[in-house]
Amino acid sequence: MFRLPPLAALLSALTLSACATAPAPQGAAGGPVAMVAAANPMAAEAGLKVLRRGGSAVDAAVAVQAVLGLVEPQSSGLGGGAFMTYYDAATRQATAYDGRETAPAAATPAWFLDEAGKPLPFRDALLSGRSTGAPGAVAMLSLAQGQHGKLAWKDLFADAERLADEGFTVPRRMGEAANAPYPQANTPDAVAYFTKPGGARIQPGDVIRNPAYAATLRQVAAQGPKALLEGPVAEAIVARLHQAPRPSPITLADLAAYRPKAGPALCRPYRVYVVCAPPPPSGGVGLLEALGILAQTDIPAHGPEDPQGWYLFAQASRLMYADRDRYVGDPAFVSVPVEGLLDPAYLQARAALIGPTAGPAPAPGQPAGAPARGPDATAEAGGTSHFVIVDAAGDVVSMTTTVESTFGSGRMAAGFFLNNQLTDFSFAPREPDGTPAANAVGPGKRPRSSMTPAIVLDRDGRFVAAVGSPGGPAIIAYTLKALVGVLDWKLPMQAAIDLPNLIARGNVYAAETDKLPPAVAAGLAARGVALTSGSGAEGSGLQGVRVTPQGLRGAADPRRDGVALGY
Repeated sequence: MFRLPPLAALLSALTLSACATAPAPQGAAGGPVAMVAAANPMAAEAGLKVLRRGGSAVDAAVAVQAVLGLVEPQSSGLGGGAFMTYYDAATRQATAYDGRETAPAAATPAWFLDEAGKPLPFRDALLSGRSTGAPGAVAMLSLAQGQHGKLAWKDLFADAERLADEGFTVPRRMGEAANAPYPQANTPDAVAYFTKPGGARIQPGDVIRNPAYAATLRQVAAQGPKALLEGPVAEAIVARLHQAPRPSPITLADLAAYRPKAGPALCRPYRVYVVCAPPPPSGGVGLLEALGILAQTDIPAHGPEDPQGWYLFAQASRLMYADRDRYVGDPAFVSVPVEGLLDPAYLQARAALIGPTAGPAPAPGQPAGAPARGPDATAEAGGTSHFVIVDAAGDVVSMTTTVESTFGSGRMAAGFFLNNQLTDFSFAPREPDGTPAANAVGPGKRPRSSMTPAIVLDRDGRFVAAVGSPGGPAIIAYTLKALVGVLDWKLPMQAAIDLPNLIARGNVYAAETDKLPPAVAAGLAARGVALTSGSGAEGSGLQGVRVTPQGLRGAADPRRDGVALGY
């Protein structure tokens, strides 16, 4: 777990700029003392009920995830994985929980190569049995709840079970995704689930039931993650993955062997703050590298109406993505140069590459400890959700959860969709000269992730803010944008989330051009930045909470169905 004193000493040695008044304690001036910001109102309400009953932030997270898996199955669920950053207000420690899926013991670097040794088309890999890893979200929540829960595990699923049994109103995004041309929405399992008795597809506003999901929840409530990783549900998962096309050799032993991880959050100073996120294979090191590069710039002097601020943001993003794409993988299998990537001298050198105008795509740097790595060939999709919970004791959960693509692999078992998380591995495991990719497939290995659930502390280790987003590879850019908005441009959390999205990676600058002020777009063009319209990835779904003198203030991305509820 992160302990503040070493970082406090580091912070005190910095030349502090853009100093901010320390936030007031939560609940100041009679404002909210507890908050849930989630991508669906039904999930947020379930979490808030748990908090009102005296439950902890992690207790509420269990309830939120159980409902999200039902009402937002295109994004996350029991068959997926997650990362969580947890803050303990009493000890002022931040812990990272890793519920990332794992590859079967039979997996090899050739997992996604065809019979000729060429990488499979992404669609073929996505719909195959080989796309699914052992699910970890429930096991991760069980580990965290066992350490930080206040209520009984079995009492955290009532809302989700009731909604599944009695029926719920199909939300806008679920209904739209069910009618989209995604291949995963048109598999036999998805068609059966989304088709009404008369033969028409469900639409937003329809009522749908999922008794199989309710039955699975009852087993999970009684047995914990064992109900998913062993026994009848596990057997159903394995049986479904053994079916064509491209069946997986995954076994019951692969599921039973799954273990979540917990350890110190990866924390680094940023101006007068400390930002914490999970270490690799999550996107945390990328977020912290981008912030470390921006710390060498004067971006606080160039707000959201100034093209120079967006230019600096974009160039720091490009440098970060070049490094992240080359070096980050599962640290249990490959050496990830985390300390080298975050070394102040290295960050200074990377920032010095930002010139007055944009150049060609930056090459990866050579941080200390960096091994020889081949170029990456990972095709990250988007089907993810994020939520933030703060309880009355001041403990905080920032959690990003996913089934990878929309509706995962499109295969279902026991009422829920199965992830396609293994397509987050590099399809090309080696360069022609044999240099391995850091994110190549391996037995028991966790694929690289962009998920970056972030928590911000002040110099004394007190909670300041938490934020995160879905978005596939754009997650890091979305989360970075929100943090720059709040910490550098001094915006309220909602205004920071509302800012236009800009994802700069390689030679592509994908932006919400309809939201960028014309003067900003013109200024970026003058600096050699050629914008393309759209996010270039799954749209953002940022959720955040900020401490203010008036108490907690939650925020939800208007691009999705989310809400922030508190008391």
